[in-house]
Amino acid sequence: MLIGIDPILNADILHALRAMGHGDELVIADGSFPAQTVAKRLIRMEAADLPRMLTAVLSVMPVDGSEPDPVIGMEVIDEPDTIVAAHVAIQEALDALPGETVKLARIERFAFYDRAKEAFAVIATGETLFYGNVIIRKGTVNLGGNERAPVR
Repeated sequence: MLIGIDPILNADILHALRAMGHGDELVIADGSFPAQTVAKRLIRMEAADLPRMLTAVLSVMPVDGSEPDPVIGMEVIDEPDTIVAAHVAIQEALDALPGETVKLARIERFAFYDRAKEAFAVIATGETLFYGNVIIRKGTVNLGGNERAPVR
């Protein structure tokens, strides 16, 4: 266990989050998502649900606000304007972030799958809500302006 780190963030997840660079994307997928098929790097965490995993990830990973749509969910098939419980859960986690509000964007299912294939990693959860999938683009951490971090 680590102080200040949600214990659901196991070593594999922390390694992936740390290895990601600015602009890399992470998928948090529900239990029905074809994670094994699309993932470059697959991390299984079936004991977690979407809100818990998303909140834990967002507690240590900055969201990239430098470009539009840094957080993307999956549209309901044939109902692109419909908001489901998973979309609400994602937006609630985003609303809890400090600073400017990040809004959930949504894209068509197969476009989501194509984008997920390019993601740095996929965390496969046991989420049972329909459309409980989200892509998050990693931002940067400001270490104090343009100064370099001290070498130790």
